[in-house]
Parts: sequence; structure tokens; C-alpha cells
Amino acid sequence: MSELSQLAPQPLWDIFATICSIPHPSYHEEALAQHILAWAKGRNIDAERDAVGNILLRKAATPGLENRKAVVLQAHLDMVPQKNNDTVHDFTTDPIQPYVDGDWIKARGTTLGADNGIGMASALAVLADDRVKHGPLEVLLTMTEESGMDGAFGLQPNWLQGDILINTDSEEEGEVYMGCAGGIDFITRLPLTREALPTGFSTFKLTLKGLKGGHSGCDIHLGLGNANKLLARFLFQHAAKTDIRVLDLNGGTLRNAIPREAFATLAVPADNVATLKTLAEQYLATLQHELAAVEKNLTQVLEETTSDALPLTAESRDRLLALLNSTPNGVIRMSDEVKGVVETSLNLGVVTMNAEQAEIVCLIRSLIDSGKDAVVGTLTALGQLAGAHTAPKGGYPGWKPDAHSPVMQLVRETYQKLFDTTPNVMVIHAGLECGLFKKPYPNMDMVSIGPTITGPHSPDEQVHIASVGRYWQLLTALLAAIPEKA
Repeated sequence: MSELSQLAPQPLWDIFATICSIPHPSYHEEALAQHILAWAKGRNIDAERDAVGNILLRKAATPGLENRKAVVLQAHLDMVPQKNNDTVHDFTTDPIQPYVDGDWIKARGTTLGADNGIGMASALAVLADDRVKHGPLEVLLTMTEESGMDGAFGLQPNWLQGDILINTDSEEEGEVYMGCAGGIDFITRLPLTREALPTGFSTFKLTLKGLKGGHSGCDIHLGLGNANKLLARFLFQHAAKTDIRVLDLNGGTLRNAIPREAFATLAVPADNVATLKTLAEQYLATLQHELAAVEKNLTQVLEETTSDALPLTAESRDRLLALLNSTPNGVIRMSDEVKGVVETSLNLGVVTMNAEQAEIVCLIRSLIDSGKDAVVGTLTALGQLAGAHTAPKGGYPGWKPDAHSPVMQLVRETYQKLFDTTPNVMVIHAGLECGLFKKPYPNMDMVSIGPTITGPHSPDEQVHIASVGRYWQLLTALLAAIPEKA
């Protein structure tokens, strides 16, 4: 933590270091929430919580700025828990270990939690630093954004008093976001049948690993490998003709993270072992050629193992592999209205199996409801063909851009004055909570800003130090420039 304490601006980096020291993956944010409440109490900052656990902190205006429009600074409390395969880390008990690497802050073997820890730290730093000038101020910290936006869904009307909301969950300094994609989870459950393994079979574990992974929205257009899709492709091509028996198949850990690893436990006749090894080597070479530009560390490991699990019947195996291989993944369509931005996508995020069924979890995102509905229809149809049970779950709306937003114009003007360049006004292909906030607060003017964060939702996550400084300059200048109420 000493490395971070030497960085500017302060106290933002000190607060972020403290956030890193308190475990806070989705559904395990309570320790961090209690710390923040105690922190606020120690500074005589008004604090309260709602029925779903969201925290609201209030600070009076800087003297002389009482008549300014009230502002809500907003961030979410949770982080995405992802780690490298060789990293020993329990996200519910172990602190994140940030360190300085040149111009960046990274974490040792895990996600850093800069998404949205830097935004949260900036909001708390505004409360802590009396030198920051602002009108009436609220800080809203929401629960469990990364795994379902529970806090945003539970936000009640008439609790917030602000006229303007500044969301801090964007990940590119110099870009200002005025809209985002909506999303929905899609769960497919395929019944499985199993049988005894014939004699004369050898058992192997096939591991596909070394992929970058990443954010299933912001990174979906980069052509990164999806471990679930790549492993399913190999098995679909070779299982029947090589008499591969599938005992287990699983990959990915979160529906909003592009899966970096996938695993299969297989059995093959002893006479086909050499063929399986050759096919695996050839497939690895194929993938390394196809993905050479984006996946430098892709590898595949085939090793002997033992298992008590029964293999799937040939019919059940073929239905599962056909379903996985035919499930679309990645960019479905680019937007016509917002050039260069993905309109509709999906991520085949998690595959798991037990004795009786396989479960496939996808996250669908789209800037338009019809695009989201179309992909739901495709996955529903595939499920019907495979004899699976399907269920869309937890849909949330997008944030429709407002080209006439006053706070958007103010951000543009403030950025231009500070840095002598005009920021890009963007729509992001990711889920920001602003779309949900619009339901209880339809008249609130909203914008989203943040520093540069790369590799979110993966162990490669890092935040650019200098961009945090510029983001802080913009945020504090923006608060000072908020206009008076009409």
C-alpha cells in the first residue's frame, strides 16, 4: 500500500488502497459497506442505507454555493473476482494486492477492482477533502452491480435529492458517456443421461487456458478467444469419430467475463489415445495461428487422470456438444446509429455440469430492446431443438442517450477548458446503472466519466495513473462549475 500512498491525488489513492484491503466481491460487500459507514461517522458525514443495502452519504454545500443544483456522485461497492489459475486467492477473505508498474496500477494475479473502486474512492475523496468546492452533494454507493445490478433495481424514488447524477463507472479518460447497453442473462439447462464406461478406456483431462479474458461488453469486439466455445468446437469435431466419452465439461466463472479457461474430463478407447493426442496438438496449432494477434499465451494441456464420474451416453454427448457449438457468441451486430459501437452481443460465460444436467449461462447486451429480444429468441430456439429448458433472467434497460443533456454540455466545456481538447461523447456497450436510475428518477440529468482502465473483469485489469489525475481534475472542476437552480 505504501506505493499507492505516494501517488497524487490524495486522498483518492489512500482511499483506494483501503478499498483494496477489504474483500468486496459481489454479494460480499458488507465488510466494505460497514467500513464506509464508520468512516463517514468519524467525519460527521450523514449516512443512511436503504432496504437493499445501498449507501447514501450527504454533505452540505461549500459556503456560498448553497443555491447550486444538487449533485449525486455514484459508484458501486462490488468488484469482479477473477484470478490467474496459478494464483492462490480467496476473494471473500484475502485483500487485493495492488502495485505500481510504470504508468499503471495492477494487482498481483487477480482483478484489481479499479472497476469501480477508483470511482468509489473519488466520490469519498470529494467528501473528505474540504478544498473541493461543490454545491449540495450526495454520494450513492450501490450493491452488487456486477452480478445483477441488485442495488440499482432496488433504488426507491424520493430518496435522492440531487438534480444531476455523475456516474463514475466509465473506463476511458477523455470519453464521456451518455448512454449504455441494456442486458439480460440467459440460462439453458440440458438434461443429461449417463452410462457405465466400457472397459479398455483411458481417461484424460483436457484443459484450454492462457486466454486473456476480459469484460463481456467493453472487450467483446476485440476478437478474444472464448474458452468455452473453443473447447466445445474441438469436442464437436472429434468426439463421435474418435469415440470420446465426456465425463465432465466446465468453463468460465462469471457471465460478464469472457472465459479464459475451460476443462473437460474425457475417456477414449486405448487404441485412440495416440489419435486424441495428435488431434489436440493439431487443434492447438490451429488456434495459435487463428488467434495469434490477440491471444499470445493460449495453450492446451492433455494429461492422464482418473474419475469416478459416469460418461454421457453418445446421444446426450452429441446434443450437448451440438448445443454449445451452435450457440452464438461475440458481436451480433454493430450499431448504425452510433458508429464504431457494438449494438448487440452475447457472451457464453459459464458452463457447468452435474450428474443430471448441464447449465449454460450467457449474458446478452444490446443498445436496443429488439436486438436483445432477437438473441433471446435465438437461444430459446436452440434450446428447443436440443430438448433443453431455457429461461431469460434479470433483464435491465439500457440508458437512452439525451443529446440535449445540460450536464453533458457542461462536461464537454469543462474538459475543453482544462485540457484544450474536446472529449469524445460516447455510448458504451456495457451495463451502467443509469438506465435503471431513470425509472425512479426520470428527470435526473445523468452523465458517466472515469479514468482509463484496461482489462476489466480479468487479472490483466490495470488503471492508468496519470488518467486518474486528469479524471480528478475534471470531476472537481465540474463540481465547482455546476450552475445554480433556475
